[in-house]
Parts: sequence; C-alpha cells; structure tokens
Amino acid sequence: MKLGEIYRTAVEKGMREDVRSDVELAHVLDGARKEYDKLEEDEKQFFDTEKLTNPYADTRICVGDPELEVRGLITGIDMEVGEVVLADRMRANGATIDLILAHHPEGPGYANLHEVMYMQADLWAAQGVGIAAGDALIAPRAEEIRRRIMPVNHYRAIDAARALGFASMSCHTPADNSVNAFVLKHIQTESPRTLDDLVKSLRRIPEYADAARKGYGPIIVQGSGSGRCGKVVVDMTGGTEGPKEALDRLSAAGVGTLVGMHYSEEHRKHAEELKLNLVIAGHVSSDALGMNLVLDEIESKGVEVHCVSGMVRIPRNA
Repeated sequence: MKLGEIYRTAVEKGMREDVRSDVELAHVLDGARKEYDKLEEDEKQFFDTEKLTNPYADTRICVGDPELEVRGLITGIDMEVGEVVLADRMRANGATIDLILAHHPEGPGYANLHEVMYMQADLWAAQGVGIAAGDALIAPRAEEIRRRIMPVNHYRAIDAARALGFASMSCHTPADNSVNAFVLKHIQTESPRTLDDLVKSLRRIPEYADAARKGYGPIIVQGSGSGRCGKVVVDMTGGTEGPKEALDRLSAAGVGTLVGMHYSEEHRKHAEELKLNLVIAGHVSSDALGMNLVLDEIESKGVEVHCVSGMVRIPRNA
C-alpha cells in the first residue's frame, strides 16, 4: 500500500465518522480554497495546500514520498524520538518497518492542532447548543492552545525519522472521530441506566477491558454510580479539551452525562457545580480504539503492523 493511499484512507475514514455533515465538511474545504485563491503568488508558498482536500490539520504525512510502497509500519499513541530509535532497532532485528505512524500529531500536525478544535462547536450544536454560542466559546480556547503549542519543538521526532530513513505520518482527528462514533453507537445500543451500568458497558469494549485490567480503565469522576445517566454525550474528538464554560451550555441543553477521554480537575469541579456527570473512558485506551478502527482498513490491504507506545492491536475486520 502506498504512503499516499494510507494517508487518504485515514482522512476518508475520519470524514465518514465526522460529527459534521457532508455539507459542512464541503464548506470547510471550500473555505480553504477561497483563502488560498485570495493569496498573492509570493504568499502561496506558506499555505498548507493539504487543507484543500483534508479538513484535519492535525493529520499529515510529515516525511516520505506519497508513492512509497509501505510493506510494514510501526504505530503508537506517542511516537517520539525514543520510539523512532526503537523502530530502527526492530528493523535491524528483521522487522519490516517503512513507516512510523503516530496518533498524537507531530510536526505540522502538532503546530496546527488548534485548527481542528473549531469542530467542537458542531458537536455541541448537535446536542442543542446554539452554533453561534458554540463558535464564540471555542474560538478563545483554540487560540489559547495555539499560543501554548507555539514554543514546542514540533519536529524532533520527524527529524529523527528522516535521519534514520523512515517515512512519518500522524493520524489524530480521523482516529478520534472513529472512536467517538463507535462508543456513541455502543452506548446507544446498550442503553445503560446508571453510571455504574455505563462503566460496565464500556468495559465490554476490548480496549477498555484491557485498560481496566492494567489499572486505568473507565471511571466515574463526577456523579454517583447509582445515579441515572440521563442523556449521554460522547466527547472524544475536536483536538483537545474545550472550555469549561461549554459544560454550562450542554447541561442547559439537557445533557446528563459526558463520556470523554480525559477531563481536567477544573472541568470536574465545574461539572460538580452543575450536577453534570463525567465518566472518563480512558485516554490511551480510547486513542488505541480509534487507531484500531483506522488500522483495520490499512492492515486489510496487506500492510504489516507493529504496535508500541500504548497501542494494543485489536482487529475488527476478520
């Protein structure tokens, strides 16, 4: 499978599972085209033309020719310099590894992570929050994340991959979209009544069961186990944690329980004031589930997959 085909497979999977409509996704891509067309010729070199066909700024080929034939890849939640060196040692011992596939973005995907956060307004709107309010809430939070990320050395792992002769790619929001849709469907099918029932339901998903056995499985962080869930919303995509003020809007819209990958203590305390239930499904385990759903479409094409850095391969395409 060519590197470019792996990349397009990930993007297309993300778009199929996106909380936004096809019309909204087309609008996002059209907006990028209009922005590009308005630029002076000498400014176009600074525009990321992948935005014209890919609505996820955190998912990019970082190193490598799109025509490269990928026989095998190594994947993990965080693929930093240590994992790149590990990949080189595994390759020296006979493993077939042409591509380093990271979940958490590296390089350009990390530098522009804030851009995917704006989709959170659409996720909230689907629950009854006004889209104007959603846009107004997410904009300052996205800018805060942009400023926080700016000083980071974004290309350390990318430079290591290039130096050792690996292709490198990140797959962030497409995997997050996939786990968000999967968990939501699972919960809707099982219809747990209480928070304890919800945790037990999540543990029936293999990645969360594995995490529970390892000591970091699903857990209630706000609310009583015997308390009823009410309306459950899965909150696992959109780059990173949104503003705590969004909890007010969701609670007012009738949401009773949020299921997320992680929540800060600030978010937990705010949810406690609102009497809004919070269940953490698990960060690494949720990321692994999302990546597994994407990998199902890649491994089925004959690509050999090696897992490290929190990834537990559980195929669903058998």
